[in-house]
Amino acid sequence: MPVFSAGLLLYRRANPGGLEVWIAHMGGPFWARKDAHAWSVPKGEYTVDEDPLAAALREFSEEMGSPAPAADYQQLGQFRQPSGKIITVFTAEQDFQPDRIVSNTFPLEWPKGSGRIQHYPEIDDARWFPEADARLKLVKGQLPVLDALAEHVRGQS
Repeated sequence: MPVFSAGLLLYRRANPGGLEVWIAHMGGPFWARKDAHAWSVPKGEYTVDEDPLAAALREFSEEMGSPAPAADYQQLGQFRQPSGKIITVFTAEQDFQPDRIVSNTFPLEWPKGSGRIQHYPEIDDARWFPEADARLKLVKGQLPVLDALAEHVRGQS
């Protein structure tokens, strides 16, 4: 049975024709020294009986440490990841500017095999990137989300 995740991809328009997206750097020791393809749409898992938008809003709040901005969120689509996970992504044009990022944490035995459990933030950074830069930062399985966003924005023009 597939695992389901839901997330929010906020965007804003920069210079004429430019597009910026709000993405997050994944936390924990595996991602600590990585930048290229180590960022993600803020998202999290939900159960099949849960509303995906409600899950996306909850997960955004947990990962950013502040609520998602009030907006008329539109569903971009569902995107199957290389792991088999299916992400439902919603989007809205917003200029989100939190004072700081305070993510929830997860426990992990680190170093592996040490028996020592440490807690790491799910997200250790989040910010705006031009679309071209985001294509170099997002995990490769999420690049189709940017394609869908570009199509969505063109459809609004």
